[in-house]
Amino acid sequence: MIAMRSLRSTLVLALALGIAGVAAHSQNAAFPTRPIRMIVGFAAGGGTDVVARIVAQKMSEILGQSVVVENRTGASGLIGAEDVAKATPDGYTLMMGSQTTYAVAPFLYHKVSIDASRDFAGVALTGASPLVLVVNPSFAAHTLADVIAMAKANPRKINFGTGGVGTTPHMTAELFQFVAGIKMVHVAYRGEAPAIGDLLGGQIPLMFANLSAVMGNIKSGTLRALAVTGPERSPMLPDVPTVGETLAGFASETWFGIGAPARTPRDILLKLNAAARQALATPDTKSRFADLGMTTGTSSPEELDAYIKAEITKWSKVIKDANIQSQD
Repeated sequence: MIAMRSLRSTLVLALALGIAGVAAHSQNAAFPTRPIRMIVGFAAGGGTDVVARIVAQKMSEILGQSVVVENRTGASGLIGAEDVAKATPDGYTLMMGSQTTYAVAPFLYHKVSIDASRDFAGVALTGASPLVLVVNPSFAAHTLADVIAMAKANPRKINFGTGGVGTTPHMTAELFQFVAGIKMVHVAYRGEAPAIGDLLGGQIPLMFANLSAVMGNIKSGTLRALAVTGPERSPMLPDVPTVGETLAGFASETWFGIGAPARTPRDILLKLNAAARQALATPDTKSRFADLGMTTGTSSPEELDAYIKAEITKWSKVIKDANIQSQD
């Protein structure tokens, strides 16, 4: 009798779990049934925000539900990232982040504890943009080799500007110095715009800048482009060599990707990935990205997960080797 009751209980439990599983699958199949939030950890108008709004608009059309961009600034994107990491893993809270948030800032800020490889599930890589090494026209260097030779002859005598500690231009400059075996002096500004302003004014001689931020200056001749940092030459500057043509294997880009909280169901991740891929494949999106000096990206969720892990390894080593001080 006891065995029979136990069997009945087991069957009832199995039936309940089966019904719950079917219900969950049905809900996931209908996803999304309400608006989706896409968190951006930077202010409106910045690169991450612009990319998020372009992609969110297209994904809204594809999914039939609004994808609403919300800006939550602070700690190089980590304040917003922490909110996403703690959100319910149901696909309704996403993050558009860059390598600064996924792979750099977690090693520089200790008040916000984020491990992207643990706390996020990749959805899709959305795009990338190379940086460009630009100099004031009065600066003597006309090639990347010139900069390296001058820096070796005058260690710690050449200043370079950035928009702040831990930004992609800063990390790229640190990687460049390490690979080239040189030492320059970092001058951190409160944003890329004031750094460019001082570069134009001659207060600093050079900097790595986001291509979209200085393209007009390069065309007008008020800044001289020496090299782009992507793995290939930029279509916008086909005559400008890559850093890798002088320093083999060097590559650094500003990249953006959509992440979801860890443990988000795989079928939801795949549905979001398909929508993102479709959004990025449209001629309108490609054109808008090209205007920003960017290329659209494509990846599976697993490929983005692997890329984030590789970027964490790469940039944590740069931070250690360059002895970049942590932020509070």
